[in-house]
Amino acid sequence: MFIKEVSAKSILDTRGEKTISVSIKTNVGSFSASSPNGKSKGKFEAKSYKKTIEEDIKRIKEFSDYFSNDDIKGLDDLRLVEDIADGHIGANTLFALESAVLKAVAKEQRKKVWQVINTKAKNFPRLVGNCIGGGKHSKAEKKPDFQEFLLIPKSASVSESFDTNMGAKVNAQFILKNIDKKFNGSKNDENAWMTGLDDKTTLEVLKDLKDNVMDERKLSLNLGIDAAASSFYSRKKYKYLNPKLERTKEEQMGYLNNLIKNFNLFYIEDGFEENDFESFSKLLRKFPNSLIVGDDLTVTNSKRLEKAIENKSINGIIVKPNQCGSLLEVKRVCELAKKNNIKIIFSHRSGETEEDILADLAFGFQADFFKCGIDGKEREVKLKRLMEIEEGLKK
Repeated sequence: MFIKEVSAKSILDTRGEKTISVSIKTNVGSFSASSPNGKSKGKFEAKSYKKTIEEDIKRIKEFSDYFSNDDIKGLDDLRLVEDIADGHIGANTLFALESAVLKAVAKEQRKKVWQVINTKAKNFPRLVGNCIGGGKHSKAEKKPDFQEFLLIPKSASVSESFDTNMGAKVNAQFILKNIDKKFNGSKNDENAWMTGLDDKTTLEVLKDLKDNVMDERKLSLNLGIDAAASSFYSRKKYKYLNPKLERTKEEQMGYLNNLIKNFNLFYIEDGFEENDFESFSKLLRKFPNSLIVGDDLTVTNSKRLEKAIENKSINGIIVKPNQCGSLLEVKRVCELAKKNNIKIIFSHRSGETEEDILADLAFGFQADFFKCGIDGKEREVKLKRLMEIEEGLKK
């Protein structure tokens, strides 16, 4: 596949903020892809743009002449793209460009995008759905301090898990109406319910949902949180607002211990701030059967993952392709995680677009989990793409 022309433009994400869409013209047709935007970003995450989105758009148009002699045949050939892009564009732009290139390669080879990555892929990830939200993703004045309260159905079927999470979220609305007098049905950046409840009471809502799913669907439902602890960590203290108090890292450890035990939490993401590999490790030693997940800690970066492995800090890693931009780095991260028995969770961002390639990437790289919200057009398009892949393999 030969690239003849490259262009880009800004579009709006689900928060109404600018993000980038990249288009390419090739010998097999025209293709485009867009990048999401993160709001809760780790400080070690790659910059979204070299300087500004406008400068990246201007710069990428200059790439056309450099691609004319490069025959791109597969994932590993993205090094040709990265050699040209190196140092000239940011992670969002690189991710959108490489995604468009993979679509073109798939077209030329009469494959699906996931097949370009791994023709032998067969295992589908479990869904991780954000049901109730807090932290930076919610605009409410009073809200949980933790960023996400998660539902993880235990089913071999993506479509069954999707239906389970959709039903549970509707159920959550009725529970919240009964216990949160100010609940008005508003949703946050990730389409999760917004509430004024504190973390513990919100987890009690999730426990009710778990019991209801067990009774109604006879299906096991695991619970989880994304604490996004770096977002409320300052001057060596975790500064909670609901209720207002400060916790040292030792007190944060004790708090998480109690929540994991009391609510049988399966999934705990970013329970500590992004430099505290040691506390992650201590939590994992205490709860080896739970998923202790790094996101801000590892930022889809193989060097950060190596440090986490060395410190035995995590047994699960969030993979957000636009955190690094490079799909070759995504490949390195996934290979390193699998080699060290670390579960892989491909994840959306809070500012999403209608791009659905994340599902192909998650399946192609054989992720263990797929964290993509529960509903909302821009999130459902990814979930439905994963279900489409599932249906296609049944034929």
